[in-house]
Amino acid sequence: MSTATLDPQAVQRLLAREQTRFAADHPRSRAAFEAGQQHYLYGAPSHWMRRWAGGFPLAVASAAGARVQCADGLDYVDFCLGDTGGMCGHGNPAVTQAVAAQLGRGATLMLPTLQAQWVGEELARRFGLPYWGFTTSASDANRALIRIARMVTGRPKVLVFDGCYHGSVEEAHVALDLQGRVVLRNGIHPNAVDHARVSAVVPFNDEAALRQALANRDVACVLAEPFMTNFGMIEPQPGFIAALREATRETGTLLVLDETHTFSSGPGGVTGRDALQPDGLVVGKAVGGGVPVGLYGVSEALAQKLWQVVPKVNPVEVRQSAHLGFGGTLAGSALQVAAVHAVLSEVLTPPAFAHMADLAQGLAEASRALIAEHGLPWCVSQLGGRLETMFTPAPPRDAAAFRRGRDDALEALLHVYFMNRGVLITPFHCMLLMCPATTAADTARYLDVLREFCGELR
Repeated sequence: MSTATLDPQAVQRLLAREQTRFAADHPRSRAAFEAGQQHYLYGAPSHWMRRWAGGFPLAVASAAGARVQCADGLDYVDFCLGDTGGMCGHGNPAVTQAVAAQLGRGATLMLPTLQAQWVGEELARRFGLPYWGFTTSASDANRALIRIARMVTGRPKVLVFDGCYHGSVEEAHVALDLQGRVVLRNGIHPNAVDHARVSAVVPFNDEAALRQALANRDVACVLAEPFMTNFGMIEPQPGFIAALREATRETGTLLVLDETHTFSSGPGGVTGRDALQPDGLVVGKAVGGGVPVGLYGVSEALAQKLWQVVPKVNPVEVRQSAHLGFGGTLAGSALQVAAVHAVLSEVLTPPAFAHMADLAQGLAEASRALIAEHGLPWCVSQLGGRLETMFTPAPPRDAAAFRRGRDDALEALLHVYFMNRGVLITPFHCMLLMCPATTAADTARYLDVLREFCGELR
């Protein structure tokens, strides 16, 4: 049996039934979304919030740990966790206390605090890169490293992998169509950018295509997740990351690893776990415990090249002035530093990651068994505290393979079906994330709903 043999009309009927139930169970959330149409462009503070499959988003009354309660008084196990931003768990006491205390001492000062020294040392220890900078988002951190890469290489292009997502980075708003041509992903407006001049795109796990794209030596940097997580979860094939590192070095191209999601794999992300050696690294969302923050790290070699362009200390100037084209007045604020200090020292610690990974591995194994029991040709991929169900018989090697198994109606049905039974999953994916507060009872609840869902489809 394949997803193609599922009766599309039956899936649509189930989807209509579940959306009707969702609307009936959530009158206050629906009313809040309708009222939001008056003053928000798309009904909510962020246009992303309308992407939940129920037809309107839940209005949240409170959240704690791995639990959410909506305005209609219903409780949920939360495996979305703010699409990774809540990986510490909602309202984590250590983060809450640290942030509240810092607010009382000043939130943003355009001056460093003493905590910044420890944070810098810990980031270097975990990820293996000696020098760091703060931004207000991972998108900003990616843009900073792209700008640095262009500054030191003099090259115009950024290479990304088909299916990637790196935030609101223009160079990454690209994909490959069925003919292998570079196009704008998800109907994004080109924004007057000549993407053919600034972007290169190749399939993930395709070493030959990668080397061919780098051969012209016009690529400043490759921007990549070390394990793709934003278009399904696509694992690098054995040797691919090593080949990526080798090819970039051979062509004088910088390698930037975006670990915004893959930070869930362990205390130092995939980079720390596998002793990778990127030129630059980005981590965001989770590391702030809910406070908006992005971080970018650079190697010793890249720092030295940057300082040749913009000296670390200019003896001619008493007052140092180097805008560099990235950063911002809130970047590196005392509040950000306090939040990151609390997250790294008290929340996302090695024991917490071990707990999250154990839960995710157990849930992945149990999900595979349930799916096989019902004869459904789906697969489950897992990385540390993260896992995803995909509608393909085997884990996809690249975005094209994932696209072939994608079924928008079935995916929407899965999301609203689980919401109606008290389980939240990231709305843009079928991806689940554990946090330190997630329990075995939470994963058992998910499995109960998955069993029921598979049974209805069969």
